[in-house]
This record gives sequence, C-alpha cells and structure tokens, in this order.
Amino acid sequence: MSEGPVGVGIVGAGVISKQYLENLATFPDVRVLGIADLDVARASAAAEHYGVPVAGDIEAVLALPEVEIVVNLTTPAAHAAVATAALQAGKHVYGEKPLTLDPDSGQKLLAEATTRGLRVGNAPDTFLGAGIQSAKRALESGVIGTPVAATTAFQSPGPEGWHPSPEFLYQLGAGPLFDLGPYYLTALVALFGPVSRVAGVARQARPERVIGSGPKAGTVFPVEVATHVTALLDFTGGPSVSSTFSFDSTVRRSMIEIIGTEGTLSVPDPNTFGGPLRVRGTDDEDWRDLPVEGTSAGRGLGVLEMARALRRGEPHRASGTMALHVLETMTAIIASAEAGQFQGISSLPVPPLSLPADWNPHAATLG
Repeated sequence: MSEGPVGVGIVGAGVISKQYLENLATFPDVRVLGIADLDVARASAAAEHYGVPVAGDIEAVLALPEVEIVVNLTTPAAHAAVATAALQAGKHVYGEKPLTLDPDSGQKLLAEATTRGLRVGNAPDTFLGAGIQSAKRALESGVIGTPVAATTAFQSPGPEGWHPSPEFLYQLGAGPLFDLGPYYLTALVALFGPVSRVAGVARQARPERVIGSGPKAGTVFPVEVATHVTALLDFTGGPSVSSTFSFDSTVRRSMIEIIGTEGTLSVPDPNTFGGPLRVRGTDDEDWRDLPVEGTSAGRGLGVLEMARALRRGEPHRASGTMALHVLETMTAIIASAEAGQFQGISSLPVPPLSLPADWNPHAATLG
C-alpha cells in the first residue's frame, strides 16, 4: 500500500474547477499534479494560476504515474466516457454529479471499477459538511423522536442569469432535478437510508431560455428537460418525503424540514457545508438553534475523504454506489412522471457512516 499524500489529476477546467482547485490546495493529504481540458489553453491557464505542474489533454493527465485519483469535472454527457478512460488507465475516479446520464451506464461504470479493483467516488460531498453531519447526529440522538416525513424544496429562476455558458444545464443529465436534486437526495439518503419507491410529475415552463451574463449574453438556447419537478419518495427506513425542484420560480428557496413524533428539524441547505440547524419541539414556542460541529471546508472534501480511506483500506463515504442509487431515484422520478404511477427502486446502498465531528481536512494524516 502506498504512503503519503495522494496524487490527484483533474479533468475539466470549467466553472466548478475553481472551487476544487482552491480547496484541494489547502488539504495536505492530496496533491493536484495535473489538469486537463478539451480547451488545452484553459487547462494551462488554470495550472499556471494554481501552481499545478502539468496541463494538457486527458491523455497527458492519465499518463502521470503519480496520479492515483482522477477528479472528473466534465459536463454530464462526458461523465461515463471520461471516468471509464480513467479506470482503464488504472486510476480511481471521483466525479461530479450525476454519476452518469442513466443507471445502465452507471452500473457498467461501477462494474468496470470492481473488475479492475478500483474505486469510484462521486459528488455531492456536501453531506460530509458540518451542517448535514450535525443533522444526522441530532436525528440519531432522538431530538425529534422518530422521523415520520420531510419536505424539501429547491426553487430558483434558473442558472442562465449568472452562468456564462448554461446550455448544458438544460440538457439531458441536468435540469433542476439532475443538477440540484443530487444535493437533496444524497442528504436524505445519508440521513434516512435508501429510497424504496417514488412518484413524480414534471413540467417544462418554456422551450427556450436566454443567457443573461458573460460574452454570450442575449443568446437564445433550447430547453430539453423538465424545469419543474415534484416528487414523492418512500424510504425503506420509514419516512416519506415530498420534494420540489424548480428553475421556474421568481422566488429563491432551499429547505429541508423533517417532521418527527416529538418535533421538527430544520436542516441546513444541502448545497452548503455549514448551518444553521434548528429544532422546534412539541413544547417549544419557537425554533431554537442546535450546535453545528464539523468541517465546512467546501467542495473537494469527498476527494480528500476518499484519498484517506484509500490509504487506510477503508470504505469511502461519497461512494459510487450511493451516487448510482441517487441516479436511479432521479431517473425513476422522470419515469413516473411519464407513466403516471409509482416506480420501485432496486438498489439498496448502505448509508455512509457519520463523519467524526473533529475530522480535520487541513491536518496531515498520511505522512
């Protein structure tokens, strides 16, 4: 087994790469050794800015023997192909969400990894942050008794107002369900365990959108996916959840509220890593704050936790099996909307263990 910091290569130098590069540079247990992009000049600019030794195309990064984990930050349509190429090069893979475009390709990806004795990890890793981890500990302590149900909502006008190239966010593999849904569904699976069945309805408000910022401002582009999705989810552990995912709202809203036999828990935004975390018991006149303990170091925590688990021979928490379960759940929601009936979920991942409250991403633990 290797020792010392884990070498990381990044494929995809787009908008999200900035957060990964900034955060990974602060974690002493990983080292970013290369960055690739279809636009090699963009990769080179990122490498120069963040002090990454190698920049180029994907082959250049996959050829680096010191790279053990490839972080796949490409668009959803490229996730399966890039991840498969990394596995075939003998690298572990950690990808942005969703895992792939559909469960069949996701299953093939995990089978490829199993055959080669390699790991697949996947975003989101926000559930590893202090907010969701503190919520998990609060539920386990019985602060609201037995969870009965939950309501979640993500609502916004859509990303075209701020994203300079939002077209892919309205294509297959994105939209509000596949782009934002993984944050909410992963948090729910981490809190409740796997989903057993779902029902959904889906709508598309308008067939075209307009880019609102950047060099392409004013450009009209087509919408290929549902932009308002409502789902009902049953969990094997008992709770039921109603969820809304929308790019059609003029009001911005993000919430998870869990109803229990002895109170209600207001969970932090699952697209963030911190609080607040609030509870209102049956005898409380108002909400009260609960302690939020853990890390809020940001995107890349899943890569770091996977790297540490790799060195120690332990399971990593932001796993490909959980990502596949979330992908199957989202796909079933759309299938239900089309068929008009509940859809069963076949995968049953083991929920990840809680992360210790004193887990420190900035402490060197691997020598």
